[in-house]
Amino acid sequence: MRIQEIRDAVAPIASPIRNAFIDFSRMTISVVAIVTDVQRNGEQIIGYGFHSNGRYAQQGILRSRLLPRLAEAEPESLLDATGENFDPQKIWRCFMHNEKPGGHGDRAVAAGALDMAVWDVIAKVAEQPLWRLLSDRYNDGRYDDEIVVYPGGGYYYPGKEIEGLKDEMRRYDEAGYRVAKMKIGGADIATDQARIEGALEVLGDGQRLAVDANGKFDLPTAIDYARMLEPYDLFWYEEPGDPIDYALQAELARHYDLSMATGENLFSTQDVCNLIQFGGMRPDRDWIQADPALAYGLTEYLNLIAATERLGWPRRRLMPHGGHQLALNIAAGLQIGGTESYPAVFQPYGGFADDIPIIDGRVRLPDAPGIGMERKPVMFDALRKALELTG
Repeated sequence: MRIQEIRDAVAPIASPIRNAFIDFSRMTISVVAIVTDVQRNGEQIIGYGFHSNGRYAQQGILRSRLLPRLAEAEPESLLDATGENFDPQKIWRCFMHNEKPGGHGDRAVAAGALDMAVWDVIAKVAEQPLWRLLSDRYNDGRYDDEIVVYPGGGYYYPGKEIEGLKDEMRRYDEAGYRVAKMKIGGADIATDQARIEGALEVLGDGQRLAVDANGKFDLPTAIDYARMLEPYDLFWYEEPGDPIDYALQAELARHYDLSMATGENLFSTQDVCNLIQFGGMRPDRDWIQADPALAYGLTEYLNLIAATERLGWPRRRLMPHGGHQLALNIAAGLQIGGTESYPAVFQPYGGFADDIPIIDGRVRLPDAPGIGMERKPVMFDALRKALELTG
């Protein structure tokens, strides 16, 4: 049993949208395929991975550092104790060998894409869907039949801000979502308030709407928005300030009693622990959104869950960013709070498998080996084309 080849490529996910900080007109991701010599049902096992939106492709780090280390490793050193499957921790330690602590960012993103492909391989070799493998190995066989999901969206629509936003919220409502998210901070506060009220004309209850500032605000602006938002009783107020400005987050918690969410731009377990210890996060109402596909992968996310639970943070208050099937499998098999979806943007990589309907804001998982990318043919075909895999 061995890895025969690892391929990587840059794939476009450009969208004509913007949030409070960036536009996505040139956004790219890294896609990865791990080709093994293992066969199941007459087919060669290949694991696929990619990282989440918002961070550009990391081809340089993959090709100059992470992938060569795996290529140089003895094949047996990457196997588990049985010799019948690969060991994710051994593989992770191999590609992260000789990397100094700290400096989390693009390196964590590259590792996230590669680690996703590793887990896809491992679950396929085991002939299990990833969520079931995680349940059996790390959660005493427990899992969730249904997973809470919400669509990330509500971007700015130049020239048709209110009507474009209302149309988008209407599509999410008709698709079966109970909670939807929209952007704030890319306009003045009065315009954003009008946009929120437009979204609520469609969704109704404030608990059906979350807002996301994408780290735009200084403390006075974050407090001004908090005062504007509080009467609407929204599902959450997300990432008001810089991701590592824990003092801002802690002070804002003194001014806003309702739920807040942050963490999608924290790329290590230590950063998330610092958020819990110094950021004023409240485990009874707030949410942590660390994204395994941006933060060293599922292998590190297992460490993150354990570390945050030691600090008294319940795993049900973890809600990963990213809108990918990896987080969906994690949510089911490890029983965290749920996950984001991207049914309308960052295509073809956003969203879940085609045969997963949204019913009352929840989804069930197909019983297919691996992460399940093959169940979204448009995405799967794009992956294979980008990686020049034919047949």
